[in-house]
Amino acid sequence: MQIRVLLFAGLAERAGKREIQVSVAEGALVRDLLQAVGEQYHALAPLLGSCFVSVNQEYAEPDKALAPGDEVAILPPVSGGEEPRFAVTTEPLSADKLVRLVSNPRAGAVLTFVGTVREFTNGQRTVSLTYEAYEPMAVEKMKQIAKEVAERWPGAELAMHHRIGDLQIEEIAVVAAVATPHRSEAFEAGRYAIERLKQIVPIWKKEVWEDGSEWKGHQQGPWNPLALPDESERR
Repeated sequence: MQIRVLLFAGLAERAGKREIQVSVAEGALVRDLLQAVGEQYHALAPLLGSCFVSVNQEYAEPDKALAPGDEVAILPPVSGGEEPRFAVTTEPLSADKLVRLVSNPRAGAVLTFVGTVREFTNGQRTVSLTYEAYEPMAVEKMKQIAKEVAERWPGAELAMHHRIGDLQIEEIAVVAAVATPHRSEAFEAGRYAIERLKQIVPIWKKEVWEDGSEWKGHQQGPWNPLALPDESERR
């Protein structure tokens, strides 16, 4: 049966329309409808996990059955807006949050990379790290990486958050999450994404030692923001 679904705010913006038609089986439940929306409208899939559904202007549980002619609406969170997929922040990071941002009905695997502050680098003891970023450009470059990932691994969804400011040993500095249809693609896309982040995203770190400090880049070679995407695969 065909269900008419109303969209609002970020959902409508992504879909490019405020109303969609979704095909579901007779007797389908609300949860079945959400799965069908994610499969039939891929751009909406990453947002559905944080949305509510109303049926005939009443909030509906996932196990509510649908009938032809129902007025169905998918409602994004009212306050605070949707969590950004790409962010530079002074707040502590959460891998679970990024998993929720990329999870979708088409994904058979979700891989996360969590980068933490380690105590020793090349035998030298680090007391803390300070991160600084050109924030708006950093976010735009993360979005560029997501486009590259989607081109190489169709169906892949990526989210990246990086923390700035003063971080102590074992605190999380960066989280990347990638969802793909199959697990092999998740490993490949996840590695590609974090290598490209180190290569082109304008974020710097200051290592603070017991006897001094120094602004440094990553340990995988010179920062090269003009490098072509394929060059990251040779590292």
